[in-house]
Amino acid sequence: MSHSDTLLLTIDYINEICHPDGKIPSCADMVVRHNVVEQANSAIRHARANDIPVAHVKVGFQPNYANCPASSPIFGKARDFEALRLGSWGTEFLDGLDVRAEDFIIIKSRIGTFYNTQLETILRAKGIRRLIVAGVSTNHAVESTVRDAHDRDYLVTVLGDACATANDQLHAATLAGVMSHMATITTVNQWVQGH
Repeated sequence: MSHSDTLLLTIDYINEICHPDGKIPSCADMVVRHNVVEQANSAIRHARANDIPVAHVKVGFQPNYANCPASSPIFGKARDFEALRLGSWGTEFLDGLDVRAEDFIIIKSRIGTFYNTQLETILRAKGIRRLIVAGVSTNHAVESTVRDAHDRDYLVTVLGDACATANDQLHAATLAGVMSHMATITTVNQWVQGH
């Protein structure tokens, strides 16, 4: 079976959000408790073994915060706390995440991964129709990306056990109650075994 129309997309596995020492560690607890980085790496290994390209997305702002929306309830305080500044430890990918030179790196400055980024350009250039999505947070960046991908006619699979958010209940509700209507929800192991 050819996987030439598929891409694995990881979202916001960065220190600021996923490490306990990050400035906005909203997902850190769940990332650790559910071994989310290990799950993501299993998906990445499977993708590489099957010639599926991998793209890693990170949220971050220019050092002067010129592209940070001051009125945003989510991002508005980033400048005050010097959070999500590109070039800082906070916007580096988590240690242990399997990021390689051949992977696509996409920088975003909003919640979703399509808005004002190179993602769609890459997908169209590579002839991608299917997105395999993993990342944080389940109810923000992952959900926003899934909604946008659905409306752009991509076929989306979400690797639920490679996602995390502030708590297990919100995570489960977002997967089952929201995203299941727009995407296939599965586990990393089920995806690997199915291909």
